[in-house]
Amino acid sequence: MTATQPRSDDERRLAELGYKQELARSWSGFSNFAISFTIVSILTGGLASYGIGLSNGGPITMAWGWPLVSVMVLFVGLAMAELASAYPTSGGLYWWASELGGPVWGWFTGWFNLIGQIAVTAAIDYGAAIFTTVVLNVIGLDIGTDRNAIFLVFTGILVLHAVLNIIGPHLSAVINNVSAWWHVGGVAIFVAVLGFGARHHQSIGFVFTKTVDNSAIGFGGVAFSFLLGLLHAQYTFTGYDASAHMSEETHDASRMAAKGIINTIVVSAVAGYLLIMAVTFAIPNLDEALDPTKNSGYPVIYILQNSLNSFWSGLLLVIAAVAQLFCGYASITAASRMLFAFARDGAVPGSKLWAQLSARKVPVNAVFFVSVFAFILLIPSMLVPAANAPTAYAAATSVATIGLYIAYGIPVLLRLLRGNRFQAGPWQLGGWHRPIGVIALIWIVVISVLFILPTDDHGYPWVDGFTWNAVNYAPLTLVGVVGAIAIWWFVSARRWFTGPKRTVEEPPEAEDAPVGA
Repeated sequence: MTATQPRSDDERRLAELGYKQELARSWSGFSNFAISFTIVSILTGGLASYGIGLSNGGPITMAWGWPLVSVMVLFVGLAMAELASAYPTSGGLYWWASELGGPVWGWFTGWFNLIGQIAVTAAIDYGAAIFTTVVLNVIGLDIGTDRNAIFLVFTGILVLHAVLNIIGPHLSAVINNVSAWWHVGGVAIFVAVLGFGARHHQSIGFVFTKTVDNSAIGFGGVAFSFLLGLLHAQYTFTGYDASAHMSEETHDASRMAAKGIINTIVVSAVAGYLLIMAVTFAIPNLDEALDPTKNSGYPVIYILQNSLNSFWSGLLLVIAAVAQLFCGYASITAASRMLFAFARDGAVPGSKLWAQLSARKVPVNAVFFVSVFAFILLIPSMLVPAANAPTAYAAATSVATIGLYIAYGIPVLLRLLRGNRFQAGPWQLGGWHRPIGVIALIWIVVISVLFILPTDDHGYPWVDGFTWNAVNYAPLTLVGVVGAIAIWWFVSARRWFTGPKRTVEEPPEAEDAPVGA
């Protein structure tokens, strides 16, 4: 007999990383996959941001852009999965960067990750509000479709997600498990209904060769528009770092977190392509789908309502809206865990408050932090003219994508530069880590440059004169935030932020040793 209960392998590994088990370790490997799959949510990013791709490149962006992005994202995911296996902690990206590069790298990675998490939550729930508003009007609850109605629904969704998140981790696992099957079943229904029930189907030549060039430039034309349109797929493939952030709540985390990242990307790539192709083949009229007076800024809603009868279009809109509600809920879950871990190491003002856990082992204050700042981020959507609402949404997606992928890239870079400090976990790339890491970093640089460029139906760069519709607010937002973080570091934080803090003082071997027989 022993006087103390031996630690599990997960708890022992967490203690080696410096932390005691505080969060409830109740998630299965499937639940870990399910939360990342839910946040990627092909029924959210794939549909809500569909217009970004359709107006930049056109159908070819859907036909060729999605598989291109899928393959490149897989390289990023493979590099991240190896790190998640080696360091299974809720801190995820910022912890990896701190371990491999030191506090300054952890500081910037953590803030990029946190900003990206909040921005992606805002973008997800705003997209969900758009679809939910349409659904409410379709079923007879006429609340209008203007920006005021959308923002009201957006606020209600954020509140709902915050409340559900504070209930407990078991409910969260159940909701995400249901969500995973909802997404798979939802895609199957979309493909079947649009495949067999649409009034008109475009030709293969239309889908794979039809172009839309809104760049109005002489050096690249359609090719340049196509590249800008990749934001559609790239924004969708964000949030799979959730598998890492849920490590401290997952059994066999050193393996399951890595598998969660990879499986999310692969399943989303295949199912998402089927979904996007089904929608693109069902476009009734491309010019009308791109006309803001016809589509209210969201082509998918136009396509569904003009390709199907009211019953089937309403059903698909409900499926998409519910999936997007699942997605926003999961995004707050993952972001709150990242904030909890970041605050646990003293990196956030009021850290003790954000690192507190409720009796049910939920970081309730962190949940509210993420929700409130997601709300604040989209207040500008109420202040700009209604015609600019899609611009505000595109800016939120850009900020989310760039912020998250820079955070993804920093520890991958450090893994290449300081590999002698890296100790591989049970899931590893071996000698492939170098070419995979290099390709991943090149892709992150490319998309980070692309998505800060201005886009506009009137031409780039403002061929017909300056217009606020053409302004991409992402670089303005990122420069402001990054500048503030950098100043904060050099003026103050470098004196007190030392990276991850140990909360377990004694060696795990000593603590687990039998003390009696």
